[in-house]
Amino acid sequence: MADDKMSREEAGRKGGEATSKNHDKEFYQEIGQKGGEATSDNHDKEFYREIGKKGGEARDND
Repeated sequence: MADDKMSREEAGRKGGEATSKNHDKEFYQEIGQKGGEATSDNHDKEFYREIGKKGGEARDND
């Protein structure tokens, strides 16, 4: 019996492709800005220092 369900990865990829066809660069800039504002309301400078440090370390290991 064949399993006709698609994987989460495939479903996510298809959803992302469909979304990107329906929205332009300004849409993504706007939702990114809204997400950044929401995140900044919930975190302090130390949070951003720590994630910046971790990101820099991860880049050094690439």
